[in-house]
Amino acid sequence: MTTPTLSPSLSIGGLETVYDALATAIDQAGPDKAQLFLVKLALLNANALADENSVLEQITAALQDL
Repeated sequence: MTTPTLSPSLSIGGLETVYDALATAIDQAGPDKAQLFLVKLALLNANALADENSVLEQITAALQDL
């Protein structure tokens, strides 16, 4: 199986901004709702991406090196 590659579309600074916002949102959701928040976010992003195969590739990529 090949590991999908992510096409870079955000700068390092943009990724850092998203990372910080995501970390803050996870903290705001709290430990009881963090998993629900992440699933909701993933579904919203999948809908925004509007490409089932790309979403499936992203899921595979996210599972790498956990």
